[in-house]
Amino acid sequence: MALACMHESGPINSVNGRAEYLTNREFPFLPSPSRPSARSSSTLRIPLKPRDAKMPKREKRASSRASPPHTPPPGTETEAEGADEAAMGTYKCCIFFTRRFALGDTTTPEDVRMLFSRYAGGSPYMGADDLCRYLAAWGGADGEVPEHIVDRVLQDRSRTPRFGRPALTVDDFRHFLFSDDLNPPLRHYKVHQDMTAPLSHYFIYTGHNSYLTGNQLSSDCSDAPIIKALQIGVRVIELDIWPNSSKDDIDVLHGRTLTAPVSLIRCLRSIKEYAFVASPYPVIITLEDHLTPDLQAKVAKMVLEVFGDILYYPESKHLQEFPSPEALKGRVMLSTKPPKEYLEAKGGTMKDREIEPQFKKGEREDAAWGVEVPDIQDEMQVADKHDDDLLYCERGMGDDEKKTKHTAPEYKHLITIKAGKPKGGLVDALKNDPDKVRRLSLSEQELAKVAARNGPNIVSFTHRNMLRIYPKGTRFNSSNYNPFLGWVHGAQMVAFNMQGHGRALWLMQGFYKANGGCGFVKKPDFLMQTCPDGKVFDPKADLPVKATLKVKVYMGEGWHQDFKQTHFDSYSPPDFYVKVGIAGVPLDSVMRKTKAVEDCWVPVWEEEFAFPLTVPEIAVLRVEVHEQDVSEDDFGGQTALPVADLRPGIRAVPLFDHKGLKFKSVKLLMSFEFA
Repeated sequence: MALACMHESGPINSVNGRAEYLTNREFPFLPSPSRPSARSSSTLRIPLKPRDAKMPKREKRASSRASPPHTPPPGTETEAEGADEAAMGTYKCCIFFTRRFALGDTTTPEDVRMLFSRYAGGSPYMGADDLCRYLAAWGGADGEVPEHIVDRVLQDRSRTPRFGRPALTVDDFRHFLFSDDLNPPLRHYKVHQDMTAPLSHYFIYTGHNSYLTGNQLSSDCSDAPIIKALQIGVRVIELDIWPNSSKDDIDVLHGRTLTAPVSLIRCLRSIKEYAFVASPYPVIITLEDHLTPDLQAKVAKMVLEVFGDILYYPESKHLQEFPSPEALKGRVMLSTKPPKEYLEAKGGTMKDREIEPQFKKGEREDAAWGVEVPDIQDEMQVADKHDDDLLYCERGMGDDEKKTKHTAPEYKHLITIKAGKPKGGLVDALKNDPDKVRRLSLSEQELAKVAARNGPNIVSFTHRNMLRIYPKGTRFNSSNYNPFLGWVHGAQMVAFNMQGHGRALWLMQGFYKANGGCGFVKKPDFLMQTCPDGKVFDPKADLPVKATLKVKVYMGEGWHQDFKQTHFDSYSPPDFYVKVGIAGVPLDSVMRKTKAVEDCWVPVWEEEFAFPLTVPEIAVLRVEVHEQDVSEDDFGGQTALPVADLRPGIRAVPLFDHKGLKFKSVKLLMSFEFA
């Protein structure tokens, strides 16, 4: 991050990464170099960037190039844009002095020029018919008409045609390619998968402790995070229900911690109101029940009053097969889970003096969004060395059956997805019952343990039954784990703390952009098949490469619109680089990065990467932008995209902040190709 400096002949002006000295005419208050003074002899000197630092190439536009017939004369908008660019490229330093930088390289990439020339037939203009041929070959936003796209692009660029048919120049075409609503990176933004299979055939967007606003020990409980989760497409909401202080009503809270409760009725009403704003497919309410039979009966009455006819529950005692998402459209279901899953399993109530050190321990482990997602092979190896991880499970195997005997019948009747752990070890818990289907819950550590030795057993269990994975109890800061350990074994409900931010949650958000973002993603066939010899998919087996994804990162823009001028550097424009890679099975998981482009708000990289994929069906493309700094790199945006839904060709890729919220303007121009 270069700083401006004062030279003996005056301050330095930097344009396009080159330092230029400003004369005394520009700064008349400076003493003349020919007349030394006490002031000039004590000149402050700050080292510049090395001269041999690599700078992005700037391609000069030919001034003799003819303007298109519909180009408007210079107007106030163009002047305003120029003033904005000048402001973003001007940095004050050392009180008196100013450094000026160009906003960045706005040159159209050569690949875009070649594509334009190909479909424009060598003409300098591309009409609606030419664009129609391009869209037929490469695709664009669903339902967009070429004529409307041309009009939209020209309006966005304030290029209203004065006469003749509207047409795009090569720069207009680049603007079209850079529009994520006109040229999105994914094939489908609507549901396109078969939704008529049983629920066990789908990965389901699942939340953990959905009512918490922050950490697991001392944050508030509220319906606000429940509403937010439903608005982004989460389909499984988890509520821990406890007697209130007077023992006559029901609260939702994280038991035996300092979390402030919220009433169950408020949570249920919010779920009903927002259940289907993002997806028409079913919402599953997972209840961790700590109630007496009297209060269970009260919950049953409450649930029936709130949800009425949209509540689904079976007539029979046990289901032999789960219904399909299509059959359950617009419905709400209840599922139970065994109590004592995490903190309360340790016994005792968390006191004030205990919470602070425990929370700090969790903070150190996984707090920062920058912590990398752990490798699932490492997770299994570590878990396999610790036999004591299974002690609690084996101790509590029979607890749920005993508890069921004391359950209020009207409450028990409403439970569609019944959960519990049968007697025996984890391997016994994974056995299939031909007469009924059920749901099994495992912690991330338990999953890693059993996956290390019995991976195919897990896959076989998930053919008909539901498997829910939840975060380990020490994630006090609401961090998350690598979801692929669950997905590659067919686990339908990989439960995440939606209020915790970080790379693991980015992967979850990216994965569920598939299938129109409806919250249900159909599992690939290999996770549902049984071979004639009875064998099923083995996640640890060596697999051949099925496809190679080629990704090219061209350029980026929008930071100067969405960030303050000095957000990244106080004295110069940012130095952006891109990290791009794959999250998936261990053989596919990798990260690469581009070079850093210095002092540039509109960086151009034009770097290509190839990623061999053994399991492309569940792979996720990871993209992160960072600003290079001496001490710690700054965050510039991220996204994660399901590889199976990527649209080949040159695409606009919008970026999101660390909380998963979309930036207004920040995006990358990238291309995708499958070989």
